[in-house]
Amino acid sequence: MRDVDPGVTDAEPYLSPLLGLPGACPPPEDWPDQGVAWHYGDPLGEQRRLESGEGWVDLSHRGVVAVTGDDRLSWLHSLTTQHVEALQPGESALDLVLDPHGHVEHELHLVDDGTTTWLVVERSSVEPLVSYLDRMRFLLRVEVADRTPDVAVVAEPASSRHADLPTFVLPEQFGVLEAEDDASRKYVPLRPATLAGREVLVPRGDLASYVEGRPGSGTWAWEALRVAAGVPRLGRDTDHRTIPQEVGWVPSAVHLQKGCYRGQETVARVHNLGRPPRRLVQLHLDGSAARTPRVGDPVLADGREVGRLTTVVEHHELGPVALAVVKRSVPLDAPLVVGPSGDGFVAASQETVVTA
Repeated sequence: MRDVDPGVTDAEPYLSPLLGLPGACPPPEDWPDQGVAWHYGDPLGEQRRLESGEGWVDLSHRGVVAVTGDDRLSWLHSLTTQHVEALQPGESALDLVLDPHGHVEHELHLVDDGTTTWLVVERSSVEPLVSYLDRMRFLLRVEVADRTPDVAVVAEPASSRHADLPTFVLPEQFGVLEAEDDASRKYVPLRPATLAGREVLVPRGDLASYVEGRPGSGTWAWEALRVAAGVPRLGRDTDHRTIPQEVGWVPSAVHLQKGCYRGQETVARVHNLGRPPRRLVQLHLDGSAARTPRVGDPVLADGREVGRLTTVVEHHELGPVALAVVKRSVPLDAPLVVGPSGDGFVAASQETVVTA
């Protein structure tokens, strides 16, 4: 991928050039995806459009890290949860970096093009991830660079690679309702809905021409489909204590038969001997309530707090729906409410995402 004129700096907030398209609406301050369109005038219709396989979503605010050098794949394989040392050019993988205790630090949307391994990450992950990878290079033939200034990300509702550009394709486990392998059946046997898509890495200077002539959908639509499918997102549905099993990242982001990596002991111990202390659930919220629950609101069962809302969206079919992480001890069929009590409780029916 060729270099282009930088469009992102750390000195000023990022604003996508696609915010100038007709109907583009910037997000509210509490929305996680700042700098790109929240919607283009029809947020619910944009969800339906994506479900039909049409359009694109501007994710040009995401971070992009490039790893080059002959040892890049074997080196990343040794540092992360996924089996990536044998990736062929064009292949992609969902991957994680854990801390020594098995807690998730970084979510990597990884694709190798034959000479470079590209890592699409949350913007907040770029600096700490590059710093960590630089410290781990030792004498290996690898180089790490922040390529966010010249590479943009565009999401599309397709499950195939782009013919010419590096493409991360969402794991196949996100695209089926009923689990087809043993590890998936253990943690997410039945997904609430499916999520199929890809993230295409586009030279930032070509962003406008890449989407020209095609209808866009905002991040509201993309997040709504993610929540409907019970797919976790770093920094939204995770905290500093999250282990992969709690949110259903096994096996989509964790290979259970690969060699040692930082945090593997926790993953293996929980998988073979125990159960994670918390689990991700989908909550269908009472749309007739006087208030709309917010991220961070407590989730209560029998009057006691058992978790917190992590993501809240308005879905075109489900209405107000959320993801939450709750204690393992909460029965799968327990009636729940969402607080805080001072604002009035909102009833929430629970749909299972993670079961183990």
